[in-house]
This record gives sequence, structure tokens and C-alpha cells, in this order.
Amino acid sequence: MKVKPRVEIPPHLKWMLKRALEDPENFWGEIAEELEWFKKWDKVFEWKYPRFKWFIDGVTNLSYNCVDRHVRRGWGNKAAIIWESGELDETRVYTYNHLLYHVKRFSSALKALGINRGDRVTIYMPMVPEGAVAMLATTRIGAIHSVVFGGFGYEALAERINDAGSKIVVTADVGYRRGKTIHLKKVVDEALKYTRTVEKVIVLRRSDEEIRMDRDRDIFWDDAVDLGKGVKADVEPMKSDELAFILYTSGTTAKPKGTVQPHGSYMVYIYAMGKWVYDMRPTDVWWSTSDIGWIVGHSYVVYAPLLFGCSTIMYEGVPDYPMPDIWWQIMERNRVTQLWISPTAVRALMKYGDDYPKKYDLSSVRVVFCAGEVLNPPAWEWLQKKVFEDRIPVIDHMWQTESSGPMVGNPYGIALLPIKPGSATIPLPGIDADVVDDEGNSLPPGVQGHFVCRRPFPGLTPSIWEDEEKYFKDYWGKIPRCYYTGDAAMKDEDGYIWFMGRVDEVIKIASHRIGTIEIENILVSHPAVAEAAVIGRPDPIKGEVACAFVVLKGGYKASKELENELRLLVRKTLGPIAVISDILFVSKVPKTRSGKIMRRLIRAIITDSPLGDYSTIEDASAIDEIRSVVKILKEK
Repeated sequence: MKVKPRVEIPPHLKWMLKRALEDPENFWGEIAEELEWFKKWDKVFEWKYPRFKWFIDGVTNLSYNCVDRHVRRGWGNKAAIIWESGELDETRVYTYNHLLYHVKRFSSALKALGINRGDRVTIYMPMVPEGAVAMLATTRIGAIHSVVFGGFGYEALAERINDAGSKIVVTADVGYRRGKTIHLKKVVDEALKYTRTVEKVIVLRRSDEEIRMDRDRDIFWDDAVDLGKGVKADVEPMKSDELAFILYTSGTTAKPKGTVQPHGSYMVYIYAMGKWVYDMRPTDVWWSTSDIGWIVGHSYVVYAPLLFGCSTIMYEGVPDYPMPDIWWQIMERNRVTQLWISPTAVRALMKYGDDYPKKYDLSSVRVVFCAGEVLNPPAWEWLQKKVFEDRIPVIDHMWQTESSGPMVGNPYGIALLPIKPGSATIPLPGIDADVVDDEGNSLPPGVQGHFVCRRPFPGLTPSIWEDEEKYFKDYWGKIPRCYYTGDAAMKDEDGYIWFMGRVDEVIKIASHRIGTIEIENILVSHPAVAEAAVIGRPDPIKGEVACAFVVLKGGYKASKELENELRLLVRKTLGPIAVISDILFVSKVPKTRSGKIMRRLIRAIITDSPLGDYSTIEDASAIDEIRSVVKILKEK
């Protein structure tokens, strides 16, 4: 007998989900009309597998829709960007009038320095408003920006500059992190020893420190703006499929992949998901705690909030410096309406307990969103029950750099569905997603497989920068006629999606498939455990066994008793098939700057394989610690 689903999808949401798949032309066309086009498209979607295009022959401009449009409608005095620096204890506010003024001036500076339509500009900046200004100015004049996270070293920066073929690098003399000064200009100088295309470097001066300036190449921000005075930098009308930016994402190979996003389809998608998932409104004070160096920072720190006419907070710093309550302070002070936060940041705040958030008035916050990795149920429960006392929903959801916005989520802006901690909820309107086997056959509920999309959606990267062949091979060539996300997942009887980690992070123990995240969630549910990373280790009898790297909370010490307790907890929860060969206690696990655990690095160390590109790592000393404990393990 078929089990009746427990979750009833509201009629309007059910209609939207159905219409998006049956009539994508009108479905996406209607939401696109809420934005401004200089020329309307002739056709919404064209798919000649595996190539696809959106809003064919439509003409628009991403930057214009974010800034000029709002000033023209009389919203110029609204706050556009609220900059908060935990590092410097400073605040700055740019209204839409101010923002347009600065974007125009910097557009003229870029033009004066030889940047034209289609040229690439690398932006290597800290989290300051000028970073957003540089992005908006670049897209305004039809050039293509490549933002590189300000925590990357010179090799990663040089590689991305070379691949993009950038003519200009925009940077700052310094950035700040946990009270330390990061000398960004020195990193740029070192990187440029290994590049061949850069003609000019624009430097934003933030400190009084003396910096080396190449007389023929380098120019201070203010001097560049002066140079641009009198230079016309009108909005460049851009065809829908012309590129707005390149954003590099790391893979298992040594070379990072340059995902690309066009003006038209990107703008429509992040706007649609801003409306349907995040319930964004012009009156909101929106805070996404991400960095502009990541896709979340592109889409939901800069572009989408500005498309709505919101006030968006840009934050320079970390969650717990200079004090553990800095984020709660900012929420109260700015009357934040929606918070976007990574699970890693939740756990960072969680370790300081419940007292800090209770000191502040958080009543303005109406919803919290988490993404970047699976939100462990204990972290969800802390935010949902302890911090916000069940007054508002805390929502997990899933997306990728390649998708530019949410793919699976709880469509809060349409209808809030029941929350199942640990699940990202359902494929969103317009996402034709499924969980399939290696041949692309749909799998029944409860069976793990590949999470795929059966057709493109507007936010999906249409290629890899100058490597279309790799794009087709990696994303459309692995499972017949499906976009391959690389994520392992399972759907339940209600159609909710449960992500198990990357496909290469699923462990096969004696023919049983177990997601690393399943085991990690169980370990993190123990009161002593702050964080856990689980990978599969080759085993001559079982094929693979699980190996866990565990970070303990303050006040707990590693011991044989605790190791046995954790092993028993996993066995009790998942059954005897979940064989953990080793539990290794470490002070940290390798993570990206955006908070994702880099399990592939741990696996590479255990199997003596090449590490590949790990330029996104938060703290490289984590690799040394993993190497040390693995060496001891192998010597046993």
C-alpha cells in the first residue's frame, strides 16, 4: 500500500511548481517583466542540448537595474549599503543616490584607464563598500568582473588573473581580520610577477602605512577617479546572454573553474529566488554574512538586495571578534529583517552559549536562512529554539556556485512548508530536479543517489570560462541529459530532499551506502563534539570504513572512553553497518573560507593522493594537523 505523504503542498505553490515545468516560457517571462529591459526578448528559452540560452535578444543591464532604476523611481534617499566593520568599529551608509554617484565616478575611472565592453577586471578587495562599487561600475560599462576572495594567496590570485586575462586589478592596501592587518597590495605585487595581461592596478588606501607603488602601473583609487572626470560612462545596454562576471570555484583538479553569469538570466533568477525563497521587499534591512568573494556575496550581499531596493549590510570581520556578541549587536542596531548565515557561523556562535543573543532585541528578524553545507539538527535547534524561541522559522536550503541562487529550499516567500531539520526541503519552482541512479533512472523515496536537474534554469552557469568542453563533460556528460550537481541525496515520501554530501563523500561499507553527513550529524549531536569530518578509508575486507576527525568543545578532553562512547552512539543510531575504523581528535578540520569542510583533502592525505587546488582553505595549518594524526594512525 502506498504511504500517503504527510506534507500537503498549498494549492498556489503546487500550481507554481507545475506551471514552471509545463510552461517555462510564460513562467520565467512574467517574473522577468518585473525588472527593466531596454529591449524585450524575442523568446524566453532555447535549448539545443547541451547548450542553452535565456531571454534571447533581450537587452538590459544588471547594474542599471540595481542602482539607476531606483534613483529614477524616487528612492534615492533610501539606504542601499550599510557597512559595518567589526574590525575597525566603524559604520558607513550609502544611499542609492550616493551609490549611483560613486558607481558613475568609478565607471568613468575604468573607462579612462582603457576598460571597455567585454574587458575583464579582477577585484581583490576586503569587505568594504568600494568592493560593491567596483562590481557595479564594471557591469555598468559592459566589462566583466572576476572577484577573488581577499583571503587568497598570490598563487591563487595569479592563476585567476591569468585565466580571466584581466587588464586591471582593483585592490586595497590592507584588509583586517581578527585584529590583524592583511597586506593585500603586497599579495597583488607578488601575483603580478606571474601574470601577463594586467596593465593597471587601482589601490584603495585604508591605512597610513607606506606601500610600494609601481609608478607606471599603480594608481590610487582617488587619483583614478580624478582621472575619470569628464569621461562619459553611460550605462551600456547588454544583450541578455552577454557576461556580467566570472567567479572561480575550486575543483578536485589543480585548476579552478571559472563559472560565468550573463546579465539577463542571472538577474532574473536571483530576483525570483529573492522573492520566492527570501521574501525580499524594498523595506527590508537584509543581512547576508557572506563575503563578496563567494557567489552568496555576489548574489545576496550585492546584486539581489539592490535589485529589490533593499538596504543590504556589508560586514567586515568574523562572527566573534572583537567580542562574541558583535553580530547580535549589529542585528539589534540595524533592525535586521532577514539573516543569511552559514552553518559554520552558527556553530561558531553556538559555542558561546545562549546568554549573548538573549541580551539583544532581535524582534525585527522575521526569518533566518542557512546554506553552504547541511545545517546539522543540533545547530538548527539552537537557533530555532534557544535563540529565536520558535518565534520565527530557521530555514536550511541548498545551492551551488554554479546555480547562482537557491535550487532546493523552503519557499518562504510563497508558502512556508513544515520544516524537517536536516532536509533542504523541496526543489524550488523552475528546478526540474530528481534523485537518480548512474543511468539517470529516478530512484524511489529512501534510496540514495545523484541529485540532478533534468533541464537548465536561468541561474545555471551556461559554460566554464573559455572551456566549454570541460563544462559539457563535467556537468552534462556524466548522467544522460541531466545537469550533474555532484551531490548525493535522497528524497522522502513528501518529496523533501536530504543531502548526504558530495557523491565522492558517500562511503560504501560492505555494499551499503552511507553519507558522511549522516555520521557527522550523529557525532555532533553528542554534547562534547563541536565539529566532525568523516571520510571513507579503504579497507581490504569491507571495501571502505568510516574514519572520523572530531573537534571537541571547550571543557572536554580526548580519551579512549569518549572515543568508545562516540563509536557506540553511531552504531546505535545507524546500526552495525556503520563501521567507524578510527576516531581521531583534532583541534580543527580543513574548511573553506565560506565554512565548508574540505573532506577531499582529508581523503587525499589518507590515500596519499595529490591534494589538488586548496586555495580556498581557511587555515592551512589544519592540513599539517591531519597529516600528523594520519601518520600516527598508519604507524600503528
